[in-house]
Amino acid sequence: MSNSPTADAKTGTKANPANVSRKTVDWQKIGLAVLAPLLAIAVAVVITSLVLLISGDPIGPVWKVFLSTPAEGMPATILNDTAVLYLSGAAVAIGFRMNLFNIGVDGQYRVGMFAAAWFAGNAWLPGPLNVIVAIVVAMIAAAFWAWIAGILKVKRGVSEVISTIMLNSIATGLVAWLLTRTATSVEGSNATSTKRIPESSHVPALPFWNTDFSNVFGLSLLAVVVGVLYWFVLGRTRFGFDLRTTGSSETAAVASGINVKKMTLTAMVISGAVAGLIGMPQLFGNDYAYGTNSQAGLGFAGIAVALIGRNHPVGIAFGAFLWAFLNAQSNSLQINAGVSPALVNIIQGIMVLAVIIAYEIVRRIGVRAERRKVAQQLAATPSPVAAQGASA
Repeated sequence: MSNSPTADAKTGTKANPANVSRKTVDWQKIGLAVLAPLLAIAVAVVITSLVLLISGDPIGPVWKVFLSTPAEGMPATILNDTAVLYLSGAAVAIGFRMNLFNIGVDGQYRVGMFAAAWFAGNAWLPGPLNVIVAIVVAMIAAAFWAWIAGILKVKRGVSEVISTIMLNSIATGLVAWLLTRTATSVEGSNATSTKRIPESSHVPALPFWNTDFSNVFGLSLLAVVVGVLYWFVLGRTRFGFDLRTTGSSETAAVASGINVKKMTLTAMVISGAVAGLIGMPQLFGNDYAYGTNSQAGLGFAGIAVALIGRNHPVGIAFGAFLWAFLNAQSNSLQINAGVSPALVNIIQGIMVLAVIIAYEIVRRIGVRAERRKVAQQLAATPSPVAAQGASA
């Protein structure tokens, strides 16, 4: 068979077979993808500056603080928070991709962390094996808590928003009660916690030696593992395709032979299992116990991180880092700019709104551009009636 150019049967023009399958770059799509985050940043900067102006706070010094290099020791804190927030954002995003609003990540994280701390604190297994099994226990406990909301949805049609919010409240009370039954007093404090995890089960920091990153939790690598699996499973497997299809259109999913109820329950359980990992870096890298002073609100922060990252594995990483960076700079605001650290909460809220607004604007621009493109193609294509008249 010859590879020389051949003539098109209708037009008589020559076509090179080697170029038939060559993909053209959709610059319009790339431009819109770049425009969305830039527009979100611009909207966030403008609205935040207006808030500062109205409140009488200095605009220049505030932005100088945010754009400055973090203080000594803060880079490690930022990376630790980024890893934890990434796990939280990924747990929420799994539900979002399925069109499920898993608002219960915070409760699932609490249940999972308590279960892991209780198991590891009893030291029934030696060293690293104790850590591994405790992580599995955390995932199972959190997955079970998410399963309750999933089964209520598929069996009784209960909205997952309502059930997960209520389960958050129940989880808080349940864990507090269990803590009173199993806790020990923390020396020099009124706080109580589970038994301290033995030193043989402490996970050392990553080997960054004597740098600003020398205190990065070893289990922060769980965020990398979850990120890779999230990208591969959702984007490269049949299960991921079924999940995304069900989230986009249940009608299309049913037509494709997908068991929607089974997929809904599975997605909720997986989301809960990932939520169980949220507390593991902190538990085995710094706290070594779960108690009344353990960090709260991580599940709700994950919702914002997933929204900022648009449920994309790379976008979630960016959102988690940005959220952690703002948290780290909050103390510098008060010291260097004389502004309340609460401003960070305002900025974070503005960022989420800015992202939602910006992506909606860009989406509408893309829809209108696509409609114009289709209209132009239809106008340039002769109708069958006109073609028959011309040939006659």
